[in-house]
Amino acid sequence: MATMAYKRYRMQIDLKPTSPKPVRLPEGYRWLPWRSLLLERHAQIKWRAFREDLDGKVFSCLGEAAGCMALMKEIVGQSAFCPAATWMVVFQPEPDWPAVDCGTIQGVTRSGGVGSIQNVGVIPEHRGLGLGRALVLQALQGFVQVGMGISVLEVTADNEAAVKLYQTMGFRTIQVLYRDSFTGETMTEDEAESQIREWPGRISER
Repeated sequence: MATMAYKRYRMQIDLKPTSPKPVRLPEGYRWLPWRSLLLERHAQIKWRAFREDLDGKVFSCLGEAAGCMALMKEIVGQSAFCPAATWMVVFQPEPDWPAVDCGTIQGVTRSGGVGSIQNVGVIPEHRGLGLGRALVLQALQGFVQVGMGISVLEVTADNEAAVKLYQTMGFRTIQVLYRDSFTGETMTEDEAESQIREWPGRISER
């Protein structure tokens, strides 16, 4: 299978050790903290959020239900997995209505006091309500609780809405990366440029 390269931004925000304040959700939505029995539900949200989006095309695992399940297992199987930064959002406007899983975020910790956000996913039917911002804020609070001093994430350069969201939250770009969409491994800019020539439009040139 041919390699496709994509431009990614690594973004960072400094975390301030403050007393956690409740991150408010719109009416009818509520938080579900991490529990192992929620693993498959997180994976399903991830798949529904990314399968038709840019990242579902950039990274093949995000475009397939089985790939999202495998990715969730990989994340939670790490010794550095951070339950405090891993959350779901469900929509249940009435107590007797079935809850709809609509948002997910996961976090892991790294050496040096770094909290790494893995994925931020909101299914299409529930976008435009600030759930993505709320998920990131909730994860950041989780990182603070476990003593992290900074948080990082990666975003595809062409995902302009996500880049703008993170910038408005105080994230700044600290590195430009080029990744192989099938392996996730980093490439040099020269290697990435060769893929641009072979598959024009596959990577942002901005």
